[in-house]
Amino acid sequence: MSASSDDSVQAAGDPDRADSSRLIVTIDGPAGTGKSSVARMVATRLSLTVLDTGAMYRAAALLTIRLSIDPKDGAEIAAAIGVHHIEMDFDVEPANVLLDGRDLGDEIRGSEVESIVSVVAAHPEVRTRLVAVQREIASLHSRLVTEGRDQGSVVFPDADARFFLTASSGVRAKRRVDQLRAMGRDVDPDAVLHGIEARDRIDTGRADGPLIQPDGAVEIETDSLTLDEVVDRIVEIVEATRDSGGGS
Repeated sequence: MSASSDDSVQAAGDPDRADSSRLIVTIDGPAGTGKSSVARMVATRLSLTVLDTGAMYRAAALLTIRLSIDPKDGAEIAAAIGVHHIEMDFDVEPANVLLDGRDLGDEIRGSEVESIVSVVAAHPEVRTRLVAVQREIASLHSRLVTEGRDQGSVVFPDADARFFLTASSGVRAKRRVDQLRAMGRDVDPDAVLHGIEARDRIDTGRADGPLIQPDGAVEIETDSLTLDEVVDRIVEIVEATRDSGGGS
């Protein structure tokens, strides 16, 4: 099922019916704040579909590497996305990102992708393509929790509930090290910390869709909170918002 008018990016899976049950929840924040894990757990609690937009940009970065494109060449990367299909497969749980029909798995979490993904994601041409498909996905899946860096500020500013997760760079680096080691990778904690700090500078400094706390979004500082505590707080706020009939 296509989620893009030019077929450059597609979304597989059956759409939800667009009706009064519509619920869009956005979770933004820098790398290592636990957005993906939180989004999956919130989705389970509230019966929502998860959209991992970071995986889409990682797929674009992997495509850049595979085609030996200069990561600074936004026009060429965007053109490549127009030829090589990036898909979100919602027939599995959690949804996978596919490139030309193939599940990318942990390949998009590798150090080479990590080193260029913020550069690739900063290009307006790339963001224009992927933001369009993210909005198309929301039109097909009316009950959605979407996580990234500009979901509540740019992509879905009218979302029913918007959240912004934060944590110190040291805590975020430790989480990423633990994640990579759990995947069996040998990592240098100092290099991970420096990488996170560099990515923060790129993400907050880019002109198109910078990492910011959306107006009206609820900020949750996660340094001292467990994953379950973050999820509980988000679910409580979403349910209260839904019961009151209001949105963010």
